Amino acid sequence: MEHDKLNIKEWSEADRPREKCVEHGLSSLSDAELIAVLLRSGTRKETAVDLAKHLLLECDNSLNNLSNWSLKELQKINGIGLTKAVTLQVAFELGRRQLAETVKQEKLDSPLKVYDFMYPKNVCLDHEEFWVLYLNQSSVLLKAESVGKGGLTSTVVDVRLIMRKAIELSSTCIVLCHNHPSGDVLPSKTDNVLTQQIVDAGRLLNIQVVDHLVVSSTGYFSYRQEGRLD
Repeated sequence: MEHDKLNIKEWSEADRPREKCVEHGLSSLSDAELIAVLLRSGTRKETAVDLAKHLLLECDNSLNNLSNWSLKELQKINGIGLTKAVTLQVAFELGRRQLAETVKQEKLDSPLKVYDFMYPKNVCLDHEEFWVLYLNQSSVLLKAESVGKGGLTSTVVDVRLIMRKAIELSSTCIVLCHNHPSGDVLPSKTDNVLTQQIVDAGRLLNIQVVDHLVVSSTGYFSYRQEGRLD
């Protein structure tokens, strides 16, 4: 006769994720155990940890992949209802916001710093997003804003809106950034044309385009480093 899996409350205390966290700290928990704490319960045939392991397996054991799953994708997993799906998305969003807050007062004065800042925002997306980082004269971030979303290969950006926001924020420098879902970070002809349009518009308003990064999960292309900005 097949028996149902034990509820977390029926496990030995040493095996319960929450109790393990209290006793030994967050670092003692595996990714699956951390997710299990958020899920709180499993199914009749899976414990919360088993369900978390199943969830991770479906996204190639990648937290980056999981963080970008939609509510609909999460709910395709048996045992993940709307409440659990929303809880997971909230946890990942808090992580992204905490990282952004940590970086906010730092100087984004190098392509690597910009890449590290943008990594959790758009490098794992399956569509293009165009971001503008508005900086002050000291390269301290004033605001990061997504100004355009598109398909797999392109996105539409309004140059006037970028300049208007820079003036509103009293930003003297901006960094452009967009992702290539294909993984190829070499800029396209369209990327080059758009970059030049923004550079030209900024020059008229004394707003410097410091760099334009094309990013992917494997690296980045910096217009500044490659000598592609006038």
